[in-house]
Amino acid sequence: MTPTPAEQPLDDLLEVTTPAQFKALGHPLRQRLLFALGQRPATISQLAAALGAAKGNVAHHLKVLRDAGMVRVAHTRQVRGGTEQYYQRSARRMRVAPGHAAATAAMLGAVAEEVSAAPGEPLLHLRHLRLTAAQAERLGAALSELLDTAEDAGEGEDRYGVLVSLYRQTPPPPA
Repeated sequence: MTPTPAEQPLDDLLEVTTPAQFKALGHPLRQRLLFALGQRPATISQLAAALGAAKGNVAHHLKVLRDAGMVRVAHTRQVRGGTEQYYQRSARRMRVAPGHAAATAAMLGAVAEEVSAAPGEPLLHLRHLRLTAAQAERLGAALSELLDTAEDAGEGEDRYGVLVSLYRQTPPPPA
């Protein structure tokens, strides 16, 4: 029997605000699980094979993510007298609430690991601009719209990660 699509649509955005969510983001395997579940639901066995991790470790970390509300069971199916659960992310996008630098750093660290393991040369640009508050707001809105309207090509196509960040730099110390 082929698994059915997720019965629950993904929420659009999960705002990371609770201690349980910050704890969940603090472990690299949990970050990798969230990335792996970004496209389609998967079982513990599928995730363990894809990530090269033990099923027991995957199960433990999925429980932490589930307790934090970051993943949920999408659907189940009967197999050899048991029930297999397919997990999915709770939301299509996640955003760390302002003022939580450690969680942001953990997410960026996980993205850095993913980029370093990617085949080929990733597109990576860093540019510093002087902007008014209104210009920064317009740029942020344009970047968000660009990602929100990007179309997924569907199964069978290569997956690409897209990281967009707009941040105000800390002023340099006086000379």
